[in-house]
Order: sequence, then structure tokens, then C-alpha cells
Amino acid sequence: MITHIQGKLVEKNPTDVVIDCNGVGYLLNISLHTFSQIPNQENLKLFTHLQVKEDSHTLFGFSSLAEREIFRLLISVSGVGASTARTMLSSLTPKQVREGIAVGDVALIQSIKGIGAKTAQRVILDLKDKILKVYDIDELSTQQNNTNKDEALSALEVLGFNKKQSERVVDKIMSNQPDASVEVIIKQALKNL
Repeated sequence: MITHIQGKLVEKNPTDVVIDCNGVGYLLNISLHTFSQIPNQENLKLFTHLQVKEDSHTLFGFSSLAEREIFRLLISVSGVGASTARTMLSSLTPKQVREGIAVGDVALIQSIKGIGAKTAQRVILDLKDKILKVYDIDELSTQQNNTNKDEALSALEVLGFNKKQSERVVDKIMSNQPDASVEVIIKQALKNL
């Protein structure tokens, strides 16, 4: 399999690039995320995924190994083809897709054009465990932080504070201390409200 292509950038479009590698031009389909990551310089290296079908061989290019890995996970889901996976990576960053799946955010996955409720649920169901295994630390801390934030906001609301104002204060606290416990968040929020 072709794992990466490095060469001279000949053509750059939002959906594809052409890379000249020793006189052979390779057309690589890319996501908008990869398009935004490609520098405007002559020499370019993209990680690739080769899709072989009866009637075609299609190369997909990615600016990072992480994006290629997410793409491969997405196309492993029944009902999600390469074009749907590319659309997902064009609508959201690979990190947003990863986190959306890890925390089970059906609404986020469903917000992507062409993804219905059943497909979004299937993507989350099929990939959540794999994503949590591969990206263990990031997702668990994100999930824990969201739980702490939600609990703190709920407590502040019960105490009679305005929800929007509380959320702004809590977000500020969380940005300074991402690992703060619920008690610490509430105490600091009370000082700032």
C-alpha cells in the first residue's frame, strides 16, 4: 500500500491536490481540514490511504497521521463510505470528530451534511471503544472536565445564580485550571459572581 507521497505540489484545490513525484502526477482527494493545513510551498508530503474498488483506485491524502487514522476508523463503520468520511473531516477537525465520538455527542456527528440519526449513532457505537483505547488520556480528561463543569453549573443554578453568567465564570476558571475539582470550581465561581 502507498503510505505517503512526497513531491512537488502542482495543483491545489479545496477537494484535491496533484503532487508530482519524479515525473508522475498523483491526484489525492483531501478534506478541507487538510487543505487548510497545506502550506503554499513547492515540496509537500501527505500521508495517504489507497482505496481499491472494482472500477477505480482512489488515493486520499492527509496532513497528519491522526487524521488518516480517524478516516480509516470512520470508513470501517457500515454505511460510512470514503466520501462521507471525507465530508466529516471537512466539516469538523479530526480532534472534534474524535471527541464527539468519545463523549457520545450524537448531535455533533449528526450536524454533518449527509449523516442521519441512525448513522451518527452507529458511528458512535462502533468507534467509541476504539477511540477511547487509542486516545485514552485526552478523551477521559475531556469527559471528566465536562462532568465537573456540568455539576458546578448545576450547583450554582440551585444557589440562584444566572445560568449564562455562571457559565462564563466557570469557563474562565476551567481555562485556567482544566483539572479543577467541582468544589474548587464552585468556590472560585462564588468569589467571581
